[in-house]
Amino acid sequence: MELPSIIVEAWVGYSSPSESGIEDDLGLTSVEYSIFGSILTIGAMLGAVFSGKISDFIGRRGAMGVSEILCILGWLAIVFAKDVWWLDLGRFLVGCGIGVLSYVVPVYIAEITPKNVRGTFTSLNQLMIGCGKALTFLIGSLVNWRTLALIGIIPCIVHVLGLFFIPESPRWLEYTEKVRLNSEDGVLYLFQEKYAYSIIVAVGLMVFQEFGGLNGFAFYTSAIFESAGFSSKIGTISAAVVQILMTTLGVLLIDKCGRWPLLMISVTGACLGCVLTGFAFLLQDLQSGKELISILALIGVLVYLGFFELGMGGIPWVIMSEIFPINIKGSAGSLVTLVSWIGSWVVSYTFTIYLIGAQQGHSSYLQSYVVWEFYSLLSWCQRLRGVR
Repeated sequence: MELPSIIVEAWVGYSSPSESGIEDDLGLTSVEYSIFGSILTIGAMLGAVFSGKISDFIGRRGAMGVSEILCILGWLAIVFAKDVWWLDLGRFLVGCGIGVLSYVVPVYIAEITPKNVRGTFTSLNQLMIGCGKALTFLIGSLVNWRTLALIGIIPCIVHVLGLFFIPESPRWLEYTEKVRLNSEDGVLYLFQEKYAYSIIVAVGLMVFQEFGGLNGFAFYTSAIFESAGFSSKIGTISAAVVQILMTTLGVLLIDKCGRWPLLMISVTGACLGCVLTGFAFLLQDLQSGKELISILALIGVLVYLGFFELGMGGIPWVIMSEIFPINIKGSAGSLVTLVSWIGSWVVSYTFTIYLIGAQQGHSSYLQSYVVWEFYSLLSWCQRLRGVR
């Protein structure tokens, strides 16, 4: 059931190892490649808008099936692309599929698992995302971008076939009629006082998660290391390994330590990583400490990605899958997923502008500020409800 997570991260991580090959073969400019890298999130926004309704209407399995068909079509468009338009179309189609998957997968997992292990199983989703990223980086360093896109079709097909052998969510089956009746009011139904806390917490977590800058690091890991004078291959592989190890640790700790304490630790470490990365490029701007720049950038990126995956990467999705009552889960989930992908688009597109303008230091310091704002939000939530 974790194949969708591998598919999601295969696409999210695809642009990093494929950047130089696509630019060379199809003659893309940096701006055109930036659009290609960020258009995934445009499609994901569209998929997010309809994700809740689709999963409520045809079930969790049906929603995953629809998303995989979109992903397969997108991969094929990339494989046979002759110009930037086909590249962007393929990226957009897969984005639509991922927008649905990013909502329905954590919800499905949360609905089929017992309460005492729900956090662990839902966090496995994030672990598989890390595995997908690592696999994409590894294979991407060995094959060209068209072959990498072709390989990406394999988990989609396996998942479609696997849907015939997994049960539908019992929670969805039990409440099907209730969901259909009570979901008619749509998004406007969410803006009631009794749902205010749930909406503020879930949306707030997603806003600060995305604007913490993960997708800037994830989409352009190679470019960051190259700008710092460090081997992009060694750097990206190291980053993937660290993410898998820290995500595994998060999976083991989430039900023992609790959601909020783990998030606090994650936020603190991610902020430190942003500061170190920003300081490395500040030294580069000042033409000082040249021997430290590459190692500081490496440490900063690894610390940031590692601590982000410990909690910030997955726990907001766990909370999203748990916090809403069944009658608003579809509409609320769509809203939260849409907010997440809007933030992802803004970060992924503007991060390239920072890179082009040689302002990486400013970018990372901005992200550290936002991460600390995330920390403030969590503190506020904890004081408000006394959650531990």
